[in-house]
Amino acid sequence: MKLTHYSFLLFLPLFLICPPTVCENAELKTLIDIKTSVDPHHTFLSSWTVNGDPCSGTFEGVACNEFGKVANISLQGKGLDGVLPAAIGELKSLSGLYLHFNRLSGEIPKEIAGLTQLTDLYLDVNYFSGNIPEQIGNMSNLQVLQLCYNKLSGNVPTQIGSLKKLNVLALQYNQLTGAIPASLGGLDMLTRLDLSFNRLFGSIPVKLAEAPLLRILDVRNNTLSGNVPAALHRLSDEFQYENNPGLCGVGFASLRVCSDSDNQSKSKPEAFTPSSSGYARKDLPESANLPSNCSGAQCSKSSKSSHAGIICGVVAIALITVIGLSMFSMYRRRKQKIGTNLDTTDGRLSTDQVKDVHRRSAAPLISLEYSNGWDPLGKGSQELFENYMFNLEDVESATQHFSEVNFLGRSNYSAVYKGVLRDGSIVAIKRIAKTGCKTDEAEFLKGLKILTSLQHGNLVKLRGFCCSKGRGECFLIYDFVPNGNLLQYLNLKDGTDKVLNWSTRVSIIKGIAKGVDYIHTPQGSKPALVHQNISAEKVLIDWRLTPLLVGSCLYKLLADDIVFSMLKASAAMGYLAPEYTTTGKFTDKSDVYAFGIVLFQILSGKTRIDQSIRQGAESGRFEEFIDANLHGKYSESEATELGKIALLCTHELPHQRPSINTVRQELSLLDDSS
Repeated sequence: MKLTHYSFLLFLPLFLICPPTVCENAELKTLIDIKTSVDPHHTFLSSWTVNGDPCSGTFEGVACNEFGKVANISLQGKGLDGVLPAAIGELKSLSGLYLHFNRLSGEIPKEIAGLTQLTDLYLDVNYFSGNIPEQIGNMSNLQVLQLCYNKLSGNVPTQIGSLKKLNVLALQYNQLTGAIPASLGGLDMLTRLDLSFNRLFGSIPVKLAEAPLLRILDVRNNTLSGNVPAALHRLSDEFQYENNPGLCGVGFASLRVCSDSDNQSKSKPEAFTPSSSGYARKDLPESANLPSNCSGAQCSKSSKSSHAGIICGVVAIALITVIGLSMFSMYRRRKQKIGTNLDTTDGRLSTDQVKDVHRRSAAPLISLEYSNGWDPLGKGSQELFENYMFNLEDVESATQHFSEVNFLGRSNYSAVYKGVLRDGSIVAIKRIAKTGCKTDEAEFLKGLKILTSLQHGNLVKLRGFCCSKGRGECFLIYDFVPNGNLLQYLNLKDGTDKVLNWSTRVSIIKGIAKGVDYIHTPQGSKPALVHQNISAEKVLIDWRLTPLLVGSCLYKLLADDIVFSMLKASAAMGYLAPEYTTTGKFTDKSDVYAFGIVLFQILSGKTRIDQSIRQGAESGRFEEFIDANLHGKYSESEATELGKIALLCTHELPHQRPSINTVRQELSLLDDSS
């Protein structure tokens, strides 16, 4: 047997070729191959080790399914600067791949089509170049395809029309040419299509305009021409077509009425690449009727002449296309910038620029998450929350993909980030893992309905939410409150500028009472509710020093173990009513107890309410329960009344505590008595 200089490998023990853990776990080997390719400088994926377990939770961004197979890779915004290898196609159980907001380059490997279970593919905002692999058409479960903000060129593959489950197709800000494939009109589940800021030409296919669920179509800044299908009237403002001078149509605000010349020349063919047979069938206009497998004696004269005529026609079209492209290429470069102040010459935008694009976009805040698994909003419930539903792209864009710069804080079940929505408003986004939410979808929906029903001037407004099955996370979007929470105004040193004056403290106490009273009182479709987690941390202070309660009824969304851990923290801080240890139940009177503790905190300026503070309120010794940082600048009569209210609210026996409505009435008398 003749041995090559590599043949010695046949006689080496297997453990010398690769570590046993890698050899035994094919997916581990694949992940290490992917790491080597996407992170060539070994900067960002140090947790991916050859001796590790991808399903142990130690591999950053990797999640496994119940069968121990890699099901999700979320590495968005990690700074990855390599190329996506063909090995990605070996992770056969992958359902979500999130690599957006990185610096990945090179071509998208055709092997990615091997991910037949994939539902979400996010490769946007990178430097990918070359053609979109036509093999993507084989990914039958794909529902969200995001390839925007790259340097992709060539045609939009007609094979994408085979993705019958596709909901979202985002290809904007690339260098794509050719015609819009009519096959996209066969996507019965398509809700959003963005082809803007490319180099597409030809007409908008009538078949696409009639796609049954299409809600958003953006074709701005291309070179489209011809009559716009009347069916697009139904999209109203969600059909965006600016900066396509060749388009015409009736009933569209900024389009001219079509002339005879428009009707005669409205259908340009898709660009095509010659193949060994002289043309590529997939790249010809879908209206072309070409003979198949016809040659020599098998063809009649008529078919041969027809075949020759078609080839001549194709060649002529190609020449015209080349000449036409050369004539408008310089014009197109200038035209790409019309309607935007962004420089798109390199095909990619910075994070800030992309955020600005989203902020100025007219697309509505709708849910676009349709992946496998936990799906509280996927069973006909979306219309119940239409005005509250955000999509994952909105959430990620608002927070710059959860950048540390926007990080506000973390609890044992969630993290909170500051964000900027597309309309420019500032929000706080609470990020909760699926494991932290109620798994009973009916209960979760019931909780959401209650949260959206809460509207009051002393409650933080819930702007909306997003449930991402692909990421296994839920996001709650609230109005951002700029001055932090009440804890930041306690335990202050003398002279600190955050020390609240007396009138502000009284105003805050009254505001908290109003918010709690609103929660406790049934109004319209809103039932009487219990907050369950009133504390200084849950009282936010806005720019007018108005108190806003946050977290109202959040327990209705959270898993029982998460709620229990919150209770332990509440008990440690003294907010938990004493009867809870025997009854295990929250009532309006347990809320009143927690309110009383917060009232003592505001009066004393301290987080810990000990017996000396209570005794000071009982005996009227102001120096023992009124914040020394006030230096005597307070109303003694008001302080006396507030001390009595705090004592009553924190009475050991719940039936001895007043209702929060009674407390409100007592507080309203303070102005008259002062």
